Amino acid sequence: MTQIVGHRGARGEAPENTLPSFAKALAAGVKRVELDLHLSADQQLMVIHDPTLKRTTGLRGKVAEHSAADLQRMDARLGLPGWPEPCPIPTLEQVFSNFPQIENYQLEVKSGSAAQSRIVLAAILELAERFDMQQRVVVTSSSRTLLATARDIHYPLPTGLVEEYGLLDPLKSASRYQCTYLVLKWTLCRPARIRQAQAQGLHVSVWTVNDIELMQRLVDMGVDSIITDYPQRAMQVVAEHNRA
Repeated sequence: MTQIVGHRGARGEAPENTLPSFAKALAAGVKRVELDLHLSADQQLMVIHDPTLKRTTGLRGKVAEHSAADLQRMDARLGLPGWPEPCPIPTLEQVFSNFPQIENYQLEVKSGSAAQSRIVLAAILELAERFDMQQRVVVTSSSRTLLATARDIHYPLPTGLVEEYGLLDPLKSASRYQCTYLVLKWTLCRPARIRQAQAQGLHVSVWTVNDIELMQRLVDMGVDSIITDYPQRAMQVVAEHNRA
């Protein structure tokens, strides 16, 4: 059965990558979420999509230029205009602490160098072990550097390849980096590719899917999970499909 993953929580229903956004996903009955990670200046894992602050906070500068404490004082509600309450940028530790009922986290790392990849991977592992989340997280990235680093250090947590363009065969790439997830942009989905990926042992997660007809087509293709900005809508589509 196709599972629903809340994109940055419930990006279409609450400010993305904030505690209210993850609460919205849970309220819709969704127990799987995707979120994005950047390191603060003091190397804490911050839940924010962009490397810069402007789009979601209105402030100038880069995430990496500020301490975690400073970032947590910033209001990140601009991602969804009209939200009535301030929404601080959370740490991954806060998300784990506030939402123990979430059953699966896709942690998308926006990473660059091998050295930075090692820092991020170590920080995720430390938190996963502290919160006993080892069976509930997968580290995803479009960065071949990060995935190669994880493979080469025999990283104990599962990893996933995020693929948007498909210039290289995504199944071969996922195999090369010993991934267990293939996180495909929906435009790359073909029934044969989905079947081949699953035969290879990959969990196929598809993003970002907000259109009801597209959701229905992907469910019919048998994708393992759909990442959506509108978890409530997607849950209704899956429920109707299961009743049919």
